[in-house]
Amino acid sequence: MYTKMIRIRKFENRAMNLFAEGQIGGFVHLYIGEEAVATGVCSSLRPDDYITSTHRGHGHIIAKGGDLKYMMAELFGKETGYCKGKGGSMHIADATKGILGANGIVGAGHNIACGAGLAFQYKGTDQVCACFFGDASTNQSTFHEGLNLASTWKLPVVFVCENNGYGISVSQARHQNITDISQRAVAYNIPGITVDGNDVFAVYEAVNEAVARARKGQGPTLIECKTYRWRGHFEGDPTVYRPVEELEQWKKKDPIPRVEKYILENNVMTQAELDQLNTDIDVLVEEAVDFALDSKMPDVASAVEDVYTDIVEEGRTR
Repeated sequence: MYTKMIRIRKFENRAMNLFAEGQIGGFVHLYIGEEAVATGVCSSLRPDDYITSTHRGHGHIIAKGGDLKYMMAELFGKETGYCKGKGGSMHIADATKGILGANGIVGAGHNIACGAGLAFQYKGTDQVCACFFGDASTNQSTFHEGLNLASTWKLPVVFVCENNGYGISVSQARHQNITDISQRAVAYNIPGITVDGNDVFAVYEAVNEAVARARKGQGPTLIECKTYRWRGHFEGDPTVYRPVEELEQWKKKDPIPRVEKYILENNVMTQAELDQLNTDIDVLVEEAVDFALDSKMPDVASAVEDVYTDIVEEGRTR
């Protein structure tokens, strides 16, 4: 889990700098500060389980086993990227790893996750889908539709709310009349749990229990992970809507040093081994950057490929 968290942090820091240099275009929404959520959730899943992600999806994808090279190439819009350069930062997917896709539409993942859960139920497997989403998306109709359907049909879905306190620039206190989003589970008669989203062990334990329930056919769980994004909603966001003191207080709750402290105090690894692991991951990230820089831009003619289904009819493709 420590390795996953470090991969996420270093990948995001590098993406931040590359965007600032103008080498990455479009929008980039970084996951720095929230690494414990994706890591705790995905560490509770099997390789054949699925996830749905969000516009802030890099951390989810890395935690589920995404390849840094193909991710970085996608951020650069290169043809070697996961979506051949068509998706960019907000739409990375890899169905072979159960990653049904990051999604730029707020709240889109709830019903997609229900679709995956229904497929598992229909096929009679014990697979599970974890659905990541933010606090503001729980105001969307898709959230309520998804929880209602999953509850009624006892679908194997774990709904994971990453409550980082803000929907773009609007604080939770201004867009909801509740403090804990987990309270919304009551309306659908499913378990609702709030955990410290900066404690990877707390996230892991809560999700592990929810996954076990889902595999037994006992239906969904809503887990709220209280966390905080260090960067703005997007890179370039001046973040004038939040106090500097608030950010500093949350930085003191950085999930990574908390794990490092546990590792050292329990003799899991030495400081030298931690340092070497960090160095090794630095190398992996730079290799990913080099891969992206060395890759080709997509040919203009490929713009409509992989967009529509190609149907072969009477020897013609349309």
